Amino acid sequence: MSSVNQASIKEAAEYIRRQHDVKPEVGLILGSGLGVLADLMENAVSINYQDIPHFPVSTVEGHEGELLLGTIHGRSVVLMKGRFHMYEGYGPELTAFPVRVMKELGVQSLLVTNAAGGINTSFEPGDLMLISDHLNMTGKNPLIGPNDPALGVRFPDMSEAYSRRLRQLAKEIAVSQSVVLREGVYAGLLGPTYETPAEIRMLRTLGADAVGMSTVSEVIVARHAGLEVLGISCISNMAAGILDQPLSHDEVMETAEKVREKFLGLVMAIIPKM
Repeated sequence: MSSVNQASIKEAAEYIRRQHDVKPEVGLILGSGLGVLADLMENAVSINYQDIPHFPVSTVEGHEGELLLGTIHGRSVVLMKGRFHMYEGYGPELTAFPVRVMKELGVQSLLVTNAAGGINTSFEPGDLMLISDHLNMTGKNPLIGPNDPALGVRFPDMSEAYSRRLRQLAKEIAVSQSVVLREGVYAGLLGPTYETPAEIRMLRTLGADAVGMSTVSEVIVARHAGLEVLGISCISNMAAGILDQPLSHDEVMETAEKVREKFLGLVMAIIPKM
């Protein structure tokens, strides 16, 4: 078992509180290449993950590895610039540990973003997709093991993992900004290999619209903790077998850079209303 327990959660939260007097209401987890949102925070204080007790350290290009506290349009936020993945060797309960800490800090709602491969053939690289639901295809669950009732119920309901209210809010803001916002199901796989064309055909048959290697553990823990969740995927490339070309992390980063303004405009308008 990992060291994820009330004591470790409280110790991490207490260290963070000593760095900044802000009490965050909204938590943000930013995926590959999407950390630019951090540049727009006001009165921001940055804390390296390695300095926070019990925090893992991000090892992936495009994931800077720092926690920021500050405000965005008047809302107090805590922002993860870079996340942890199971393919780095961390257990699911550890990849989602920061969500537990956010809850302890006072966060009520969580916005998760990721870069994802497009499975739905009507999607194009650069599209933004509102996550309506997910498929946990990792074969792992962060809640396995003894359940601490102080953190959440033994069998949490996942029938509305992604808040209907927040999805409607995002749609209305997208319309007001003339941003095309897709909506679909995100399949979370273990990685670190990109999926085979056969796996993509399987996922499409199962109802997935996009695929990635993150998010599901964070969302499961967020719902267990009673947080309201909104998820947005940046469709960074078309998944294996759809186009006759290999997949690369460079393409993911390039697409994230191209959609930067659209992404920032949408998210900056959503945060004050979460």
